[in-house]
Amino acid sequence: MSAKGEGNEENVIYIGNKPPMSYVLAIVTQFNSGSSEVIVKARGRAISRAVDAAEITRNRFVTDAKIKEIRIGTEAITNEEGRTSNVSSIEISLTK
Repeated sequence: MSAKGEGNEENVIYIGNKPPMSYVLAIVTQFNSGSSEVIVKARGRAISRAVDAAEITRNRFVTDAKIKEIRIGTEAITNEEGRTSNVSSIEISLTK
């Protein structure tokens, strides 16, 4: 089971409001299950948590992991009232 190609959603970890260590566990588990690449995605205020999770994973748990690519962007999100607001997004690709 290789984690190659953009269409593979198994190796994507979405960052939310949990503490960074719970995402670190998810990333390490993904690597241990045979994935050669894990993509960490976050939006808005969760971006700093995504960076923390990627760095903790790289420095403490999977020391041979490298940052392959970092993609940043802006997503337009429509709220309940119908107003559109722009939210920053980040994708960090970690490879072994």
